[in-house]
Amino acid sequence: MMNKGKILLVGFGPGAPEHMTYRAREAIAEADVVIGYATYIKLVQELLDGKEVVRKGMTEEIDRCVEAYEQALQGKTVALISSGDIGIYGMAGPTFEVLLQAGWTPASGIAVEVIPGATALNACAALVGAPLTHDFCSISLSDLLTPWPVIARRLEAAARGDFVVALYNPKSGRRTRQIVEAQRILLRHRRPDTPVAIVKSAYRRRQNIQTTTLDTMADCDIGMLCTVLIGNGGTVMREGLMITPRGYANKYDGLTGAAKDGERAGHSLGMGLAGWHGCARRWLREDPDRSFREAACHFDAPLGEILAAVAAARPDEEAGTHTATAVARRDLDALLDSARQWGRLRAVIRNEGGAVTELLCEAQDFSRRGDWLNLVNPHFHLHADLSRVRGLWFYSREHRQHGVYFLDEAGDAVFSLLLIQADGNFDAAALSRFHQSRERYGQPFVPADEAPEPETETDE
Repeated sequence: MMNKGKILLVGFGPGAPEHMTYRAREAIAEADVVIGYATYIKLVQELLDGKEVVRKGMTEEIDRCVEAYEQALQGKTVALISSGDIGIYGMAGPTFEVLLQAGWTPASGIAVEVIPGATALNACAALVGAPLTHDFCSISLSDLLTPWPVIARRLEAAARGDFVVALYNPKSGRRTRQIVEAQRILLRHRRPDTPVAIVKSAYRRRQNIQTTTLDTMADCDIGMLCTVLIGNGGTVMREGLMITPRGYANKYDGLTGAAKDGERAGHSLGMGLAGWHGCARRWLREDPDRSFREAACHFDAPLGEILAAVAAARPDEEAGTHTATAVARRDLDALLDSARQWGRLRAVIRNEGGAVTELLCEAQDFSRRGDWLNLVNPHFHLHADLSRVRGLWFYSREHRQHGVYFLDEAGDAVFSLLLIQADGNFDAAALSRFHQSRERYGQPFVPADEAPEPETETDE
């Protein structure tokens, strides 16, 4: 098929000529037509002699994509340019959407090449120190095309996950509340004195850098030309530099010291994937009054992970008085039937807001209708959605507690059923039947990954 042209999607970096890649310069030189937002055209003006230049406004992104396709259909080589990396909040995505909607395929005769560039995130980070040395994410606060509830969920997830967060499109003349809402969400999980850097026009003529903290961030001068960098729980501000530690202090005494007790160079941390279950068991073993839920909170892990950690214990490293045994999902109905023999029970339900409901019921009150487990008596009606149940666990705390957790896919409790004590003692017959059920339906637990670790790793 005849070559109908070429589209070069060019990211030219933050704007300073010295930060433009060789391939970006080469692509612009190769182009017959250069298309871009007017500000972008100005930033590469010295490279445009003899080129056909098409300038488009800020809100004309799709027009730019359509123009590039139409020019390429005429057999021209077109450079569609963007600052930063054109694939990160840039024009690469919309261009492919337009092309695919028009019936384009890679074999249709128009070649498309994406040329990466240094992002605003990279540029801003370089100017303020080393804030991205550990895990980070970027979130755009623009709700022009993305619903705010989606943005809010992403902020919440990033905050809970302790990511360093880069906020793009933080504020404009009309959008002034988004940065305040972002600050409010992040403060639910971050210290008020968390370091923040606000960089405007990185490596451009009007470059400006502000350093502040999370609790005062929204009071700063912030606009659409700014990128906001928010530290994680370990980020520090030293000598005017924003630095996020890589994590060497978790393993070594000082940057060049010996490995801490229990740690080895080139191997996962004690709290790594292969070892943190042991840490959870030890934490429970050291204080018999600690509960599974307290362990889940302490390790910021789903309840199901703590139960799995306890179930995987070897005889020499048990979790104190705690024991747990998994039940196959296929045995759900059989388990509920056997629970009818456990006498009086306490049903425990927690909602997402933290409220706890505890209901005393007789086991014979259970009934199953479709996906719903119904507990009905003259005093209350409880309806539990069994379709959400993905994990079942017997659990015990020696002479203090015995019951079953019903967990959802994320490992959080849908509800639990506990045996009742009278005068500090369990009914002997009910407890015996509980243990019989546990022996009948309990499954041996096998850790997900017992493969040996490699001797060396490359990220230290």
